[in-house]
Parts: sequence; C-alpha cells; structure tokens
Amino acid sequence: MEPVSTDSAGALDVAFLGYGFMGKAHANALARLPMFFPDAPATNRHTLVGRDEAALADAAARLGFDHVATDWREVVADVDVFYNLGPNHLHVDPTVAALEAGTHVLCEKPLAPTIEGAARVADAAAASDAVAGTAFNYRFLPAIQYAKRLLDAGELGDIRQVKGSYRQDWLADADAPWSWRLDADLAGSGALGDLGAHTVDLVQYLVDDVVAVSGNLTTFVDERETPAGETKPVTVDDAYSAQAELANGATATLDASRVAAGHENDHAIEIHGTEGSLRFRMERLNELDVKRPGSRGYETVLVTGDDDPYGDHWWPPGHVLGWEHTFIHENDAFLRAVAGDEPFRPSAADGLDVQRVLAAIEDSDARRAWVDVDR
Repeated sequence: MEPVSTDSAGALDVAFLGYGFMGKAHANALARLPMFFPDAPATNRHTLVGRDEAALADAAARLGFDHVATDWREVVADVDVFYNLGPNHLHVDPTVAALEAGTHVLCEKPLAPTIEGAARVADAAAASDAVAGTAFNYRFLPAIQYAKRLLDAGELGDIRQVKGSYRQDWLADADAPWSWRLDADLAGSGALGDLGAHTVDLVQYLVDDVVAVSGNLTTFVDERETPAGETKPVTVDDAYSAQAELANGATATLDASRVAAGHENDHAIEIHGTEGSLRFRMERLNELDVKRPGSRGYETVLVTGDDDPYGDHWWPPGHVLGWEHTFIHENDAFLRAVAGDEPFRPSAADGLDVQRVLAAIEDSDARRAWVDVDR
C-alpha cells in the first residue's frame, strides 16, 4: 500500500468498533493530537460502530464521529484506519477482514481470546501491506521509555531478575456483578489476559522473550449475579502467578489479580541487573526508581523534563502527565506508521508473541508442569 496522504484535505478516515472504556480513551487521544503533536497525521473520526442504535448515536455525538453503523462488515473496507476496540471475542474477525481489505488496524489487547485467533490476525497482517498494531499502551509511558533507554544503553549491566505484577480490586467483593470479562468464551481468560498481557509485553519489550513458564491460575468466586439478577458462572481466572525463564538467561516472577483489595490499578515492574536496578509503579506513573552503579540506594527520577521521553510535547518539568496520555503517544506513533514514516511496534506479531506466553501459562497450569513457549 502506498503511504497515505495526510495533508488537511486528505485526513485519514477513521472508524471505531466500540465506544466504551477504550473508545473514549482513543477518541480523546485523536482529539488531543493536533494540539500537542501538530506534526501527527490528521484524522477524521468518520464512523462509529456498535449494536445499540440509540446509545450509538449518543456516543457518536460525544466522541466526535460523523457517521454510525451497526455492522462492521459495511465499514472496514471504506475507511483508511480501523480501530478494533470491542470485547475480546470480536477482535479476530473484524481485524482480519480489515487487513484483507488493505485497511490499517489498531487492535486492543489481548490480540485475541485464543492463540489460534491471534495467529489468524498475525497471518493476515503478514499478508497485508496495511499497518497492524496491538494496543499495548503502557509501552508509551514516559517512565517506561526512560527505562528502555537505560536498558538499551546497558546501564544496568546484564539483567538477572525481573518481577512483574498487576493488581486490581474491582472483583474483591464477592457480590460484584458478572460481566463479559468473566466468560471464557467472550474474554479468553481473566486476570491473565486482561492484566497479565500488559506485564508480559513490557517484560519482552524491556528485557527479552519469555521462553518457558510454570504457571498457576485460580478462581475464587465461581458465580456472580448479572445486573439483571441472573446468576452466571465465572469461567476465567481471578488471579494468576508464574515463574518464567527469559531468552537472555534471566528469571522472572509474574502475577496479576483482580481481587487484590486496596489495589485499584497497580501495575509494577522491577528489573535487576549486575550493575543496577529499576522499579516502576503505575500508581506513581511519572516516577522511575533507579539504582545506578556506585549509589547506595534507589534514586527517584521524575520523568517530566524537556529531555525526557515526550517531555518536549507537554508541560514544564514537574507538571505531571496521566494515564490518558499513553493513548496520545500511542496514536501518534501508530498514525505516523500509517503515513509511512516508520514501522509500528507493538505489531500484530508482538501481540501473537504475548498470546503464546499466555497460552503456555494456561497449559502449564493444566499440566502442573513447566512448559516451553511455542514459537
């Protein structure tokens, strides 16, 4: 596919599938891009796709879309860019159809509920000239980009140990209502795919590939009531933990929970090398703790300076950023790739790599044994 024209008269026509949590996040990002990233390709929020016509019309007005549609099949070939922001079970077919039509796609994580579905998407991406991205937005945190600089420069020495943990508490109450995220057919997995996917992606992005795992999945509440009062089974995990081996010889400890009381959105990662260490927590997302050679302990770096990642686009040093800004950074990188400037990572292949690790953890839990990640 030829690079897409992005002058004011040739703005990219964008369609979204979904207008909930992720729809709001990405629509906000597209609205903010021209103000803070003026060189980013221009976009036109063209079509919003959903099932409920009344709710869809209201959402389109709020999110700035010109048109609505209730069938993604009527849309994917008629826009320049398709954002797949629907529930996990809708990630595969619309994404594959869009790529086969030559339409660029950004698909929310996890890439698919199953390894087979993720492979279908990655195969379609490999056969298409269109850009296919997996939306692991946490790669685009300034602190994570700062950590990447340190690691790539070898400032921590040889990496020996990694710890990644993602904990939330929205299911800690046994009376919390059932949702589609608790159904294996719709979500694929629970805390593992919803939260663990982010951790696995960061570990593989910052350090190296996970090559073997020993995992455990647990469900604490077997059924929950829907808002309508119907009782439905919970068929996914509430929490997972895993030991892992990385390709560079490092070891990793990974875990996630959606029942960890007191942790609203606590994603943490620690990386320990022969010359130093670093640690990061999402709930203090503007900070990175760094232990450098020769220092007695950690230094807390506030990653908001002009020379820090993305710092030249935002506020004076010390004026912190928020969770929403990751989507702005992500969309800038993705749309530049669509315009032909450079490849986009994380790609569909990266999304498949994460799914392979998740599948291996599930397999390990079922077999009660160490499992190699199948690549």
